[in-house]
Amino acid sequence: MRNKDAFSGYHPTINFLYYALVLLFSMCLMHPVYLAISLTGALAYDIYLKGRKAVRFAVMGLLPMAALAALVNPAFNHEGQTILTYLPSGNPLTLESMFYGVAAAVMLASVVLWFSSYNEIMSSDKFVYLFGRVIPALSLVLSMALRFIPKFKAQMQVVSEAQACIGRDTKNGSVFQRVGNAVKIFSIMVTWSLENAIETADSMRSRGYGLPGRTAFSIYRFDERDKAALAWLIFCGTYLVSGWMAGGTYFRYYPTVKTAAWTPMTVSFMCVYLALVLTPVILDRKEDRQWNSLQSTI
Repeated sequence: MRNKDAFSGYHPTINFLYYALVLLFSMCLMHPVYLAISLTGALAYDIYLKGRKAVRFAVMGLLPMAALAALVNPAFNHEGQTILTYLPSGNPLTLESMFYGVAAAVMLASVVLWFSSYNEIMSSDKFVYLFGRVIPALSLVLSMALRFIPKFKAQMQVVSEAQACIGRDTKNGSVFQRVGNAVKIFSIMVTWSLENAIETADSMRSRGYGLPGRTAFSIYRFDERDKAALAWLIFCGTYLVSGWMAGGTYFRYYPTVKTAAWTPMTVSFMCVYLALVLTPVILDRKEDRQWNSLQSTI
């Protein structure tokens, strides 16, 4: 049985390095083209992993948040030379502040989407494998924190259904009854969270986690496929950092909009960035074609 996602089958070092690169570039490269590429890549990969759930999250959750972020900036930031009108408060509404608000909204949405797929790919065991020997205590805490929200949501669903079976539903009854039932469920979840954290800490301590000289079993092996992926990520990262240092990704919003000249070199930076953010999707589509081809021969 094959994995749903080919990229998740790569070595944890490859997975972590990829997300480190795309998150770093997504937050640092404020050029509109790079922001659009980052948002497109993050959304495409999240949809591949989660399907309609990702689309619903993008429409119902990210779109209102991005719209709010785009509106907040011109309301409080009045820099820029192109004045469109004046707000009731007397402050100017500038074209540059609107552009920057939209850019900030796109950047925020892309980062959230990248973290959404990150939680699907970088499991807690991968994170502990990478940083368990270097920072054992911190890696355990971060691993528990990253997996806390999905586990909390799943356990809350179980507790809510169990409470509904004994007539303590949060959707029926008077307002006071529903509030009381919700408080009861929340109290149960807090107790469960504390007990789960203590049990995990005791379990790891009893296994000698973090002690000097402790060995650990690992199923991860760095093979030729991972070496090729590592070379590709290093090339993309080095090429894009070189472009940033040379000014090929430059874009300014204040006081006037100004961008780096469009040349074959600057376009090459965009193409490499597009290839970088679409790397997981390309690998997944390639494996899908191979899988379908093998199935057709059976």
